[in-house]
Amino acid sequence: MRRFFPIVVMGLLLGVSVWAQSLTVAAAANTRYALEALAEAFEAKSGVRVEPVIASSGKLTAQIEHGAPFDLFLSADMAYPERLYEKGEAATKPKIYAYGTLVVWSLKLPGPDIALSTLASRSVKRVAIPNPKSAPYGREALRALKRAGLYAKVAPKLVYGESVGQTDRYILSGSVDVGVTAGSVLFAPNLRGRGLHTPLDTALYDPIAQGVVILRHGMRRHPEASRAFYDFLFSPQGRKILRNYGYRVP
Repeated sequence: MRRFFPIVVMGLLLGVSVWAQSLTVAAAANTRYALEALAEAFEAKSGVRVEPVIASSGKLTAQIEHGAPFDLFLSADMAYPERLYEKGEAATKPKIYAYGTLVVWSLKLPGPDIALSTLASRSVKRVAIPNPKSAPYGREALRALKRAGLYAKVAPKLVYGESVGQTDRYILSGSVDVGVTAGSVLFAPNLRGRGLHTPLDTALYDPIAQGVVILRHGMRRHPEASRAFYDFLFSPQGRKILRNYGYRVP
């Protein structure tokens, strides 16, 4: 059952008067599990419910540009929020809230170990990565393959997920042998310890700096609640939750 708190109580808890009972937060798929934890903690603190909309950063950006009524946007990079800010769709300048990592992950390979070089082996037939055209994690996965000198051998095996979330579903279902995905996924309570996984050498890809903006819709319709959730991301409690899901926080 949804809980509704008096405005006075919410004001005392947040230090502001919050006039919205819910916020719609568009978020890159790698943040899915962390955002669930953030939303739960924020609602307990404020009484304001967070409704996540999860997809690739590119797809969400396109939806925002076409008028989707989202209040905040948590991107998997800085480029998409910067684009929205330049177009006037974002009310705040993009700010880094977390740095992500890449992992190689498989539920099919026998092991005992797994590495990026495993993707080039003859026993591996299908490799999933997020679509580099719309998902920053896919873009960096592709960069890692090229820097490691593996792209030519792995390219014919690649299967592109629309987002980190779809890539993970390919891995979990066993429809691919192995995938390169967001390290944060493996910190989800239901996925801890499943399969073989190894972090990629961070020298193989550019830093995955993830940016947040309050969108024009949020600033117009729910300014105080939007600002409160934005500030919560950078609070000690919010930063602790992000660290618990494997992110490095600025």
